Amino acid sequence: MTGNRGKKCLLILAGLGALAILPYLPGLALPFISDDYLQVHLAREYGPVSGWSALAGDALYRARATSLVFTYWTERAFGFSPFPFNLSSLFLHLLNTWLFYLLSRKLGLAPPASFFAAGFFAVHEGHQEAVLWYAAVHDLLVFLFVAATLLAWLRYCTTLRRRDYALAFGCYVLALLSKESAVAVAPVLVLLAPQPRRAWRAALPFAAAAVVYFGLAWAGRGSHQHFNDGTFSLLAPFWITLRNGIGRLLWIWGVLALAALCFWRSEGAGRTLRIAAVWMVVFLLPYSFLTYMPRIPSRHTYLASAGLAWIVACAMMALWSRLKTVRWPVYVAGALIVLHNCGWIWIRKQAQYRERAEPTEALVELARGSDPIRVECFPYGEGIARLAVEMRVGQSAAPILWNAKHPVFTRACLSVERDLKILGSTRPPGDSSP
Repeated sequence: MTGNRGKKCLLILAGLGALAILPYLPGLALPFISDDYLQVHLAREYGPVSGWSALAGDALYRARATSLVFTYWTERAFGFSPFPFNLSSLFLHLLNTWLFYLLSRKLGLAPPASFFAAGFFAVHEGHQEAVLWYAAVHDLLVFLFVAATLLAWLRYCTTLRRRDYALAFGCYVLALLSKESAVAVAPVLVLLAPQPRRAWRAALPFAAAAVVYFGLAWAGRGSHQHFNDGTFSLLAPFWITLRNGIGRLLWIWGVLALAALCFWRSEGAGRTLRIAAVWMVVFLLPYSFLTYMPRIPSRHTYLASAGLAWIVACAMMALWSRLKTVRWPVYVAGALIVLHNCGWIWIRKQAQYRERAEPTEALVELARGSDPIRVECFPYGEGIARLAVEMRVGQSAAPILWNAKHPVFTRACLSVERDLKILGSTRPPGDSSP
């Protein structure tokens, strides 16, 4: 019996692994995109142990510490080329899919429901930017450590062992060192605990860590880029951005799932739906104070999309329970979900990411020549342009004459003395949303 259970578990993990890899296989061939160069540059500076003291003093990037260390060791192990970085992002997504399945099981979802949830999370196109754009690797890492925190926490709630509590708190610290959205974990700990009224005392140290973390960021706001470049403001109309973020997250499969649940009135899904609703709001809220757009970029929805996956899983289980003798509609619905999400990434998103890489790729190719290059405007700014040339071509690069005349967020072009012009993107760097 134990052997059969182990084989079944391995089959489930293998199936989820295949679903996690399938949408992103073509993405392994993508070149570096804009801030990927900055990510590697900062990792070289802050990633080694000798750079940790300087990293601790950087108000912004100490909240990305795990991603910088991860990037540093990826380059040390595999060298500077896009493929190993893209592969490492895909590997993290695979681990997150498995952890999400285990978390769903730990929360009491049956194996089929947990599989539906993790399978949808694996292929969901709405958070694809976190996987396809290496510079967003911190979104993958914060999910990894948040999931590990919750798994250890739920184990502690059952065993009350100090080592489980210590493991949960240690994973939470790593989550805080991955991205700011980890501060939202504290209320989720109480929500997910089997006995919430008793769990709040044990969750107080986590809440205290979150308060200290935010306090340090606030104290360093004078040198914190996001407090000074218009990216973030506590006075932003967060309720509008949050509303738009939830709407975009639910479209289209979340809306269909909720409509199906309203029609079928599924019994036993109430607790899961409540957890999903709170989860989405809590983990989207930190990004609702952005000021440069009235919506949340897709990469920032990676953690919140777990809530969407639970909603879709509830709808799939409702369909499953009503078709006890005929299962093919469930399989058809699952196939449609996979085909829609994978197809959208393959056909639509892949082209967008290649388009985003074109300006730097073109500049690098021009820099391999001997003629001076005059750059009059560039969609990602002078810093990214110079980093791309320096890191890809090195000392043999052609001289660059910089003459930026246009803001970063407008339609931009790259022009050279040979009258070659390459159009960039109208979207702000870092947002692939149409």
